[in-house]
Amino acid sequence: MYAVIKTGGKQYRVSPGEKLKIEQILADIGDEISFKDVLSIGEGDKIEIGSPFLKDVVVKAKVLSHGKNKKIKIFKMRRRKHYQKHQGHRQSYTELYIDSIVNN
Repeated sequence: MYAVIKTGGKQYRVSPGEKLKIEQILADIGDEISFKDVLSIGEGDKIEIGSPFLKDVVVKAKVLSHGKNKKIKIFKMRRRKHYQKHQGHRQSYTELYIDSIVNN
């Protein structure tokens, strides 16, 4: 069984027993969180799609850790103008363990 959830402006396909890195959310390590923005669920050939979300479907997850991704280097340059700009960015993430998909 799998579900498509929406969090942090992105959509993720998740299934129970899976680890997932998402945009950072405010939760402590070890907390149980639930996602109610479930776009669709499926199992085998059966698929159920919401408009826009499914009612009575919840994805439960546990927070494993918080951290930062690898640094992305940003370099801007204007030719012949002697302009160069160096920047870097590290995006914060939260790692989750998907416990279950509850369909009432």
